[in-house]
Amino acid sequence: MSGRFRNRVCLITGSTGIGAATARLAASEGASVFVVSRDEESCRALAEEIGCGYHVADLTRSGEVADAVERCIARLNRIDALFNVAGISGRSFGDGPVHECSEDGWNITMETNVKSVFLMCRAVVRRMLEQPVGEGGLRGSILNMASVLAFSPEPKFFATHAYAAGKSAIVGLTRSMAAYYAPSKIRVNAVAPGLTRTPMSLRAQQNPDLLEFIKSKQPISEDLIEADDVARAAVFLLSDDARAITGEVVSIDAGWGVSG
Repeated sequence: MSGRFRNRVCLITGSTGIGAATARLAASEGASVFVVSRDEESCRALAEEIGCGYHVADLTRSGEVADAVERCIARLNRIDALFNVAGISGRSFGDGPVHECSEDGWNITMETNVKSVFLMCRAVVRRMLEQPVGEGGLRGSILNMASVLAFSPEPKFFATHAYAAGKSAIVGLTRSMAAYYAPSKIRVNAVAPGLTRTPMSLRAQQNPDLLEFIKSKQPISEDLIEADDVARAAVFLLSDDARAITGEVVSIDAGWGVSG
């Protein structure tokens, strides 16, 4: 490994799937990792595996978000990188095509996937603005989790309109933040994965028709994308290897966006 995260603090929301894969990779690259999730069991397991710090919090509650960031600062003194991963599909709460989407489905999906990103970004940016510029000439880097569904809809298998709207909102937030905070030496980007093998995609993994569809929709992999593939892109974008990149939304989709 390159050690490109040596002496850097990386705060990651989410303790399974892409979040866990990124935490492992960042730690192997020398980062001091701090994980925030509402799932204490997976947080503890990840901490035991890679030696990271963690805090259990509901990221839709501003007080709990502020406390999580304070815990990270108290343990590690600063935050060099933030990866907002935590989120839900919303389907089980009533998300679906807009004419069928329940109000609860819309609200829960938006609160969990968008409000949590806003609250975490707000708390961390406030800290980053107070930090001195680091060795690479930056105060920090933020990476948000979008989705190919934000701009490449798939009506047959993924008609979850609250989810797509929320991920589109994250794209807008990312680019607006990138423009505003660039003079302060804070970079903000997003990744937009295709269908990835995580606990959240378990329903998809058990659907033979969808798996057959994905062979042509994601022709590079002919399967679900592995969480490690997203993690590798995330670590690059969070590191100083990407120090000149901000305001970008990077698709990690195995060809989804260019396949009919």
